[in-house]
Amino acid sequence: MPLAPSFAAMLMTEDGVRIDAAHTPSRGAAELGIVLAHGFTGSLRERPTRRIAHVLSGFGGVVSFDFRGHGRSGGESTVGDLEILDLDAAVRHTRMIGYTRVAVVGFSMGAAVAVRHAGWHGQDGASGESAPRPGRPDAVVAVSAPARWYYRETRPMRQVHWAIEQPLGRWAARVGKRTRIRKGVWDPVPSAPHEAAAHISPTPLLVVHGDADDFFPLDHAHQIYGAAREPKELWIEPGYGHAESAATPALIRRIGEWVAAGP
Repeated sequence: MPLAPSFAAMLMTEDGVRIDAAHTPSRGAAELGIVLAHGFTGSLRERPTRRIAHVLSGFGGVVSFDFRGHGRSGGESTVGDLEILDLDAAVRHTRMIGYTRVAVVGFSMGAAVAVRHAGWHGQDGASGESAPRPGRPDAVVAVSAPARWYYRETRPMRQVHWAIEQPLGRWAARVGKRTRIRKGVWDPVPSAPHEAAAHISPTPLLVVHGDADDFFPLDHAHQIYGAAREPKELWIEPGYGHAESAATPALIRRIGEWVAAGP
């Protein structure tokens, strides 16, 4: 089956970074927009991401984008910190083009950003704003998300940290994966996903994690889920590995059905 056509867009973040994006029109509910947030070193142009966008477009329109420092987007990757501004621009764009209900589906780093972004807006709402900001999502799905930063207990994550922290690693990521990573350390350290999860409610949260994930073991999913308040769901998927590359069409359809069902 051919992949659904998509239409290019260029977004601008609040801090002035150009974000490359694409809109796959809905083959399902006309009012539902789904923002697709890829993992570290991923891209909207990679085939796993495009296939996920195609499946999700059966439930609503899909806006996929490249985080800063990835692909054709500007800037440098901060590996989960300032990326909340990229996601915010994508959610706002999704509303601007006419979708009245917007869900975010994130994978790995994109899942951590999705949780942090929704928690950021949740804190805004708690501070007494009279109306939600346009960037606030109506639902969040976090697939293969890390719960905390600086995790190095698995071999793949030690390799990720090498790519982030070492000059040779950053060069390899730039040449091999078109990912430009900012030098230096976070200052200040951003809130961890499990901390942000406490502020997402009343936005519904779905946490999805595989029991064969070789990057982040299941305790990450349980930590995020345990910190979040209702409404929330936790799916532990037998045999599922990590993020986009391991996601089956059947799992993505189930996620699409959950999003389309609404609160």
